[in-house]
Amino acid sequence: MDNTNLENIPNLSQNNPKKLSERIPQVLGLTCVVCGAHYSLDDVSYVCPACGQVGTLDVVYDVESMDRSLPEPSSLWQESRFLPLATDMPPLSETIPLKIGGTPHYQTATYMIKDDGKNPTASFKDRASAMVVHHALTIGAPVVATASTGNAAAALAGICAAMPNVQAVIFVPASAPSAKIAQLQVYGAKVILVDDTYDVAFDLCWQACEEFGWYNRSTGINPFTSEGKKTIAWELAFSEFPIPDVIFVSVGDGSIISGVYKGFKDLKALGWVDRIPRLIGVQSTNSQALVQAWQQNLDPREMTPQPADTIADSISASLPRDRAKALRAVRETGGAFVAVEDDEILAAIPAMAQTSGVFGEPAGAAAYAGWCEAAKLGLVSDDDQVLILNTGSGLKDIQGASKAVINTPIQTVSPDMNAVRQAIAVLDIEKG
Repeated sequence: MDNTNLENIPNLSQNNPKKLSERIPQVLGLTCVVCGAHYSLDDVSYVCPACGQVGTLDVVYDVESMDRSLPEPSSLWQESRFLPLATDMPPLSETIPLKIGGTPHYQTATYMIKDDGKNPTASFKDRASAMVVHHALTIGAPVVATASTGNAAAALAGICAAMPNVQAVIFVPASAPSAKIAQLQVYGAKVILVDDTYDVAFDLCWQACEEFGWYNRSTGINPFTSEGKKTIAWELAFSEFPIPDVIFVSVGDGSIISGVYKGFKDLKALGWVDRIPRLIGVQSTNSQALVQAWQQNLDPREMTPQPADTIADSISASLPRDRAKALRAVRETGGAFVAVEDDEILAAIPAMAQTSGVFGEPAGAAAYAGWCEAAKLGLVSDDDQVLILNTGSGLKDIQGASKAVINTPIQTVSPDMNAVRQAIAVLDIEKG
């Protein structure tokens, strides 16, 4: 479908007389992960009114009434049994003109890797933003805002740039990598740099959305982000490779690992897979609120803000917004949380690249570092089928990559073969 004709799609008006629950009949409603309260799509948009922001919501499907026949893997973004798509809207694959998902999946000698750095804006977050923008069109919201350390912001900005009638407003810490801020500007988003932490930017975005009536895409509070992120499970389940025994996911706010879990949980409920992989969340030791909560067996309501200042900016979060879902994902799959040093994250960038050909940003490489740490701790065995989820391209943070290879030998030569021969000797390059 030509995206220039989106203004002609029916039901984009906020004055649509039909309720959301009637337009998305496959969804029974929203359930609070913390207290279990159930709400209609017509009554609640973001978090549990009783629990506040810790009470993130699950989208619950009418599984009992669904057709259980196995779908075609290529039909993912049209699959209303699996996604909260309104019956009076074109499929997401037609409304969003960019190609989301279907990212490469590789088998190396010792592990599998899914490279979501190959999404349109170069990160996993495109999946969530595509779903949120589609829902914004469904409810007739012309402005979508988010708080982000960079990737979610770029994903929203890029997808909105491809749409004729949705504006992105971004709240991002001024300390975010310059490449990520430049990406927002290139896409034409309205950027508000916050001279403080991500957590402060998150709260400002929440307040602005409440005051100005913008639709809030921010991680954790918007239940539709998980519905976009869970599509990774579909692709893993229906790939040419076996379903992994263990999946390593870098964790900041906790929304990606919770989305992976939600995807496999929904697939299992539909009878399309028979098991959910163990999920191991990886955090930096400089931002490890969820590691500590898991080790101390805390209820998400007991968690308090912790120091957060890591080289892996995409997973820096003082008080993870999707903490309830993230803890559930790890606990219910028999997984774990592990912490790795920033130096280990940096070292993982070339290590992952040189064993898989996948160049990840620090947060993406953190999952690889977590695998190494988990092996030391005995959390995985040599017999486990391991999958590393690379959540973002290394081109997102060239400064981080440069730090990772600062001690790698390199030779500058004058333009003659004697100098080249000397460089070959110094670099210990094998001759054919």
